[in-house]
Amino acid sequence: MANILIVYSTVDGHTHSISKHLGDSLITCGDQIRLASVNEIPATALDEYDKLIVGASIRYGNYRPELVSFVKQRADILNSKPSAFFTVNLVARKPGRNTPETNPHVKKLLLQTSWRPTEVAVFAGKLDYQRYQFLDRWVIRFIMLVTGGPTDPATVQDFTNWRKVEAFATRIHNL
Repeated sequence: MANILIVYSTVDGHTHSISKHLGDSLITCGDQIRLASVNEIPATALDEYDKLIVGASIRYGNYRPELVSFVKQRADILNSKPSAFFTVNLVARKPGRNTPETNPHVKKLLLQTSWRPTEVAVFAGKLDYQRYQFLDRWVIRFIMLVTGGPTDPATVQDFTNWRKVEAFATRIHNL
């Protein structure tokens, strides 16, 4: 049984949902879980855990600045323990963009930081036009138009492969 911290950064809440599902899967494996937003974790808190997981969403091709700062400032502790990273983005809904080796956002973060997570996963996100602010709705619809995704403003579609999330939990449990 491991004591595991899951730190997440989310814009619209779906990364939190994935983090919770991941945590529930790890609890089923017998692990103890703490789930917290990247803004809630003091630097010293990471020492208390056996394994560390960071999950982050993408908006307009970028991670939130506080997530990048968190990883940069804590790379030493993240590298000193078994650690995992997962990204959540709509780009990952497409084959060829849904693995750590092919997803441009994973590559970008790992190039920006010295963190080398033990496990990495890429999960497709959720498209929910009704939750977005007016400008976000239009920009995301344009991006979906260009990339061949759904553009109907009534669309609510979860592209997440939940079995893949559970398989990631198993890999983390076995670290």
